[in-house]
Amino acid sequence: MMNRLLGMIYILMRQGTVTATELARRFEVSVRTIYRDMDTLSAAGIPIYAKKGKNGGICLTEQFVLDKMLLTKDEQQEILSGLVSLRETRAEDGNILQKLGGLFRTEPIDWLAIDLSDWSGSRAQLYEDIRNAILARCLVQFDYYGKNGQMSRRTVEPVKLLFKEYTWYLKAFCREKQDWRMFKLFRMKRLTVLEETFMPRAECSQQEDGTPGSEKQADSDMTVVDVRIDKKEAYRVYDRFEEEEIEVLPDGNFMVHFHVSMDDWGYGVLLGFGSSAEVLAPETVRQEMKRRIQKMAERYF
Repeated sequence: MMNRLLGMIYILMRQGTVTATELARRFEVSVRTIYRDMDTLSAAGIPIYAKKGKNGGICLTEQFVLDKMLLTKDEQQEILSGLVSLRETRAEDGNILQKLGGLFRTEPIDWLAIDLSDWSGSRAQLYEDIRNAILARCLVQFDYYGKNGQMSRRTVEPVKLLFKEYTWYLKAFCREKQDWRMFKLFRMKRLTVLEETFMPRAECSQQEDGTPGSEKQADSDMTVVDVRIDKKEAYRVYDRFEEEEIEVLPDGNFMVHFHVSMDDWGYGVLLGFGSSAEVLAPETVRQEMKRRIQKMAERYF
């Protein structure tokens, strides 16, 4: 009976006015039982009443519906928008979104679409497995290629997927290193979700597949690189760099003040512009670019 009474309240809050016949059909009881339920709810302080005539039926007072929500329309839409994002990441299957949309009597704005797989679709299962492991707090094992190119087997406690600088990372506590690490998903191979579970740990900041460090420490490793880029690469310049990093020169070309950690990834970005880019400063980066280009040329000449 209690489930039926709560169900009636939910339906009336969602739909407004519903006939006793429709409620009786939904709950597979008689119309007389529905009216008895109305008396029970009324005695419990729920302002439920019946309207006669055309468009009549059983309903709750508008003030009761508003009081039970305790949310403004903007706040309701913010909640629904948040649930849309959760649905896209599959952290919520859409049931809550549907119920609250009915309860708020408004349609959620379908503002976000997220596809965690690559264009080939070959890595879709990897994201699904990691998501499930995080939610269930299960250990995962995988082969991982470190910065030196060597592969090692890792067992980790996964806590969070992170998208940063065009790359997906897994934040996890590594059992082998007994410390927090950031693992690039593209370097993870043959991942397996284990049945063993883990208890949450206090999190700390860390660098990608390296020693723990604060964000402030990571910022200290950043280098400002001045690079001149040909105007024909305009679409790539605005795709890759922030507006405040870009200076448009009188001839239409670009001077970019690039903030980056000068590792293989940083040099890869610069080399990706080919002959359209020239590093002007600092001199150490310019010389390293020259060395890498010469080494590349040796393979062809």
